[in-house]
Parts: sequence; C-alpha cells; structure tokens
Amino acid sequence: MPDENAGNPEDEFREMLNRFISGQGGIDPSQLAGAAGLPSDPAALAAMLGQLQNAMRGASDGGINWSVAGDQARQIANAQGVETTPEQRHALEQALNIASLWLADATTFSELSAAPSLVSRAEWARLSMPVWTEVAEPVASSISDALARVLQEQAPEELQGMIAGASQMLRSVGGALFAMQLGQVVGQLSSEVVSGGDIGIPLMEDNHAVLVPQNIAAFGEGLDIPADQVQLYLAVRELAHARLFRNARWLRLHLISAITSFARGISIDIEAMESLAEDFDPGNPEQLRSALSNGSLIPPKTEAQLASLASLETTLALIEGWVDIVTAQATVRLPRAQAIAETVRRRRATGGPAESAFAALVGLELRPRRLREAAALWQAVTDAVGTEARDALWAHPDLVPTAADIDDPAAFINRLSALARGEVPERDEMDEALDALLRGETGGTSPDQPDTETDTNPGAA
Repeated sequence: MPDENAGNPEDEFREMLNRFISGQGGIDPSQLAGAAGLPSDPAALAAMLGQLQNAMRGASDGGINWSVAGDQARQIANAQGVETTPEQRHALEQALNIASLWLADATTFSELSAAPSLVSRAEWARLSMPVWTEVAEPVASSISDALARVLQEQAPEELQGMIAGASQMLRSVGGALFAMQLGQVVGQLSSEVVSGGDIGIPLMEDNHAVLVPQNIAAFGEGLDIPADQVQLYLAVRELAHARLFRNARWLRLHLISAITSFARGISIDIEAMESLAEDFDPGNPEQLRSALSNGSLIPPKTEAQLASLASLETTLALIEGWVDIVTAQATVRLPRAQAIAETVRRRRATGGPAESAFAALVGLELRPRRLREAAALWQAVTDAVGTEARDALWAHPDLVPTAADIDDPAAFINRLSALARGEVPERDEMDEALDALLRGETGGTSPDQPDTETDTNPGAA
C-alpha cells in the first residue's frame, strides 16, 4: 500500500503523462533514448522526444501514429548520407539505359513506363515506409493491446480503475515505441540496400525502379571488380525485379497479402508480457524496447505458421531465382558477372543486421532460403521451353511452380515440354475429381440415390 502521506497514485500517474505530453518532462530522456536506440546526445534526445510526443498526440484513440517511424528512419538515414555526385549520377543513368537494352534479350516482359530513380538513403526509407508499416501493423497492434490488457490485469486492485482509464494512453505509448523501433530498423536498412527490390518484396510503387548510389558504391568496395560492371549488374537486376512485378499484376498483392496474413496470425506470449508488466515502469521504456527488439514477446511459430512461412519463402525464392536467371542472361557480356552474382546470393542468404532486427521485431524473416534451387529450376525451364514460355508462367498464380516443383524439376519440365509439343497431359485423380465437381456430382448424391453415371455404390460421394 502507498504511504498515506503520498499523493493519489492515479493523480500522480496522470500528472506524469500530462507533463510528458505537454513537453514538460516527466520521463527520463536518456532512458527514452535507449528505448529508441539513439545516442544520448542533446540533439538526438530533443528529436526523439518530439517524435514520441507527436506520435502519442496523433494516436489519442490508442492507435498507432506511423509518422514517427518515418521520421525516425529518415533521421537515421540522413546521419551518414552523402549526396550523389554528377559523375555517379551520369554513370548510373548510363548503366540503366544499357541494362534496359540488355533485358530485351533476356525476358519478354515489357519495359517500365516510368523512368528509374536514383535516390538517397533517406528517400529510399520514405518511399518504402508504407509497405513496412503495412507489414508491421498487425504485430504492433497486438503488442499494444496485450500490453494495455496485461498491465490492467496485473495492477493492484486499487489501481486497476486508473490503468483502465489510461488504456488508450498505454496503447499509444506501446505503439509509439514500436513505431520508433520500426523506424530504427528501416533507417538501418537504408544503409544496406542497393535498390528498391533488394529485399525481395516490392517496396516501391508499381512500375518504379530505384537505385541507391551511395550504397552501390559501398557494395563494390573490396570486390576487386570495376565499378562500372557492378553498377551495370545491379541496374539489370533492379529493372528485372521491377518488370516482373509490373507484368505479373497479381504478384504484388499476392505477396503482400500473404505477409500481412502471416503477421495477423502472430499471437503475443502472454506469460512474457505478464512478466514484463510485473515490474513495468512507465519512466523506463527501455524494458519495453528490449522486449520488442529481441522478439521475446512473440512465441515460437505454430505448425500452421510454419507452413505459411514455407509458402512465403518458396514465393520469395521463385521471385529472386527468376531475377537471378534473367540477370545472368542479360549480363552474359559482362566479364565479372558471375562473381557479382555470387556476392549478391551470399548477401541475400545471410541477410544483414537490420534484416535480422526486422525478423525479431515482426517475427518474419524475408529470406529466400531455396534461392539456388529455384534459380536452377528457372534455368531448366528456360533451356527446355524458352524465354517466352518461362515468363508466361507468371501470368497466373496457378501456373507458377510450387515447392514440389522445386523438389522435382524434371517432372515439372516434362509437363511443360509436353504442353509445348501440344500433347495432352495424362489425367490423374485430381483431374477426375475436378471434373466431377464441375458436373455437380461430388457430394451431390444421397445414400439411397446412387450416381449411375460414375458408380453403382450407393455410398459413393
């Protein structure tokens, strides 16, 4: 019980929050800096406090004000950003022009109608932030709601009414800290990526390809490969990725929907949240930041989630495998293309620190684990039926290879080759079942009325 001489705890709590929202302090700035992952210097503290205050004001209904994530990401991206020199810009523009010409021989997909862009790290963060927030929102909302609920349940009886009255505020605090953490991750990613499609998912708007000149220069350092070859290879790869999503109209929505659906299926570890709530101190948000960043609030994946994740990884591998093969075809004239390609594959297979941080934050790794196998499948398809038939497989999701096709590429190639020769593939049980379903036979007969067209067994379904 509180000391009888102490003030009313509810009044003290609300007064602290009011002082913070009005910008008069009440929460230790150095602790908030740790929660945001920022150094404890005055400028960073002032910016961070302003961001959190704005986020909480803008989310008075307990929702999440994602603008704080964008502010945080751009602040980090600008910290070590440098301007693109005229020489760099000219070289990359030339590389993009050549890349577009070379791709004409490697894919039947049409050119982009919008000109590619050369962007800074901060601009990459700004352009990609809508997709990051869409992917992260389900987990952020779940964590914020669980935090408010558990804090109310764990509070002493005399304080439960106070916590309940401040539940929207608590959700806003949790949401703001999550948004700042996401901004931290995206800001770090902006220093690692070389293009819009570098992560594998379509972060940019449809028909938009972008390169990050500063990071392309850093990518080429230490490779002992001429800079113009690195620029040209990465330009081809980015344009190939953008062309795929522009021409396979269904793919972007399919992939983003699968990711957000996976994120919505993530539950919060209530025991971990309760443990956090037992000694939660609103003046020390480092506790919450640590729990968010290390992924301890997200329990191990269920069997259903693992199956969903495997499907996502297959799609990502097929996308990047196709991009790999098309890029290899288009850059056949480039002397060091294979060396650059191997560097890209290893880089994607291991991921970077920011990508690992995103995986802990949202519970999802955006990594194509079967990239090499998928690339081998696309190469076999190209050799067997040609570029046009290969690219036509992206016309509809039912035509795209599956995980089973990656496992057994020979069987997939045999089916494609038979179709290319005009042969009718051998019917299987699935074909028969589909025909029966279309005729209204499956499940449509009663036990005492046998289906005379297919069977004489009265129990046949």
